[in-house]
Amino acid sequence: MDDDGELLGIGAFARRVGLTPSALRFYDDCGVLRPDRVDVATGYRRYAARQVARAARLRQLRSAGLPLVDVETVLDGPEDEARNVLRAHLERTRRAADEARAVAEGLLYETPEGPASRVRAARARVDGPELASAVRQVAPAAAVGAAAEEFPVLGSVLLELAEGEVRLVATDRYRLAVRGLRPEVFEGGPRRVLIAVAAARRMAEWAVRQRAVEVECSAVVDASGVARVRLWSGVEPWEPGAPGTEAAGVGEPGEFPDYRLMLTGLADARHRVIVDRAGLRDAVADRGGAVVSLAFGAVVAPDAEGATDGALEVSGGESDAVRLPAVRIGPGLRIAFDPAVLVPVLEAGVGPDVLLEIASADQPVVVRSADQGSFTAVVMPVRGR
Repeated sequence: MDDDGELLGIGAFARRVGLTPSALRFYDDCGVLRPDRVDVATGYRRYAARQVARAARLRQLRSAGLPLVDVETVLDGPEDEARNVLRAHLERTRRAADEARAVAEGLLYETPEGPASRVRAARARVDGPELASAVRQVAPAAAVGAAAEEFPVLGSVLLELAEGEVRLVATDRYRLAVRGLRPEVFEGGPRRVLIAVAAARRMAEWAVRQRAVEVECSAVVDASGVARVRLWSGVEPWEPGAPGTEAAGVGEPGEFPDYRLMLTGLADARHRVIVDRAGLRDAVADRGGAVVSLAFGAVVAPDAEGATDGALEVSGGESDAVRLPAVRIGPGLRIAFDPAVLVPVLEAGVGPDVLLEIASADQPVVVRSADQGSFTAVVMPVRGR
């Protein structure tokens, strides 16, 4: 694209500014970076040379972890307000880095001996801390208590090597969490194995200390009829409390619910809301365990200035209602959740923003980490009180 007015398609523009086409579509939906032109017949987006600088600044701000509502302020707001937003974000990132460093240092311990040689099957190499993060994200969706005793496969995490990805999935039939990892190396497959959620958490405690982790799913089952998974790094193996480096599954992976069917069977979203993830988590958690109501649009009473369109109202319990800045697409709606279900999903998110895709107040809601990461969760709303 030259400065003479020639336009670029979304793919070429994405390569020039260092964003993905999916991110550009997301920013178009949110109104942060509109294309210069959209073909009425085909829907193709075209971008102009003058938009390169804005796109580059947008990418920098998002890479720095700035929430979308704050990005809009920095890009389009008054200069003094933009500076205040950046100073506040800098302080938040400093605190978060200090907390992360303390956790990582607490998990480090002496390195045991390296692993013995192994026979390879389906194999992938992934980032260790990223694998640990993926387990942390999906594990809260696994069944516990009586449900896990009745259906052991629901008290486990599905580890899948397929289609060039390493995926971790958990569901208790009322919520679903899926995280995909793009490995550095991928061979063989597809393979699937179930890991008891407690063992998966131990695996995460080990993986967070490793720079890279080799994940291998065997092509055959053991004498008990259960498939095996092995993990190791160049430093130490994963040993879940027993000799060797293997973790048995808890059942035949074929018994695990078809998560793909669950996702494709969802109704189309009529409402999309993007809001600061930590802010929403705190507002939902501060309700004393009571059912929490999320409302936006016409169903929210106007504030003193009569403005409701750019806010998500969180109410419930004895605490006062909280209004959070939000980007909303679609008509207004009020929907209710059990905090015990919603808060772990928000805790597990990636990036500063969370995206809620809602079909209606009584159908499953898709929760995504906006434009960052590949974490997807599905949660069931409840009847409001």
